[in-house]
Amino acid sequence: MALILLPNIADPDGFYQALIDSQRDLDDAAAARMNARLILLLANHIGDGEVLREALRVARPAKTSPEGESA
Repeated sequence: MALILLPNIADPDGFYQALIDSQRDLDDAAAARMNARLILLLANHIGDGEVLREALRVARPAKTSPEGESA
């Protein structure tokens, strides 16, 4: 299975709103813990190590030079 990079959520605005609502009363640390749990839950659901490694590679920020420009 290849990593899907094109829009694939039936209701992206609704999902984004649900994500925001789920963290509304959380402080930054609790929201970060929730995000970490969500990532692990979704990674477990995907299950395909190759797809997960590709997602990690794509999600990682590009390296920047000392001047702050992308390398």
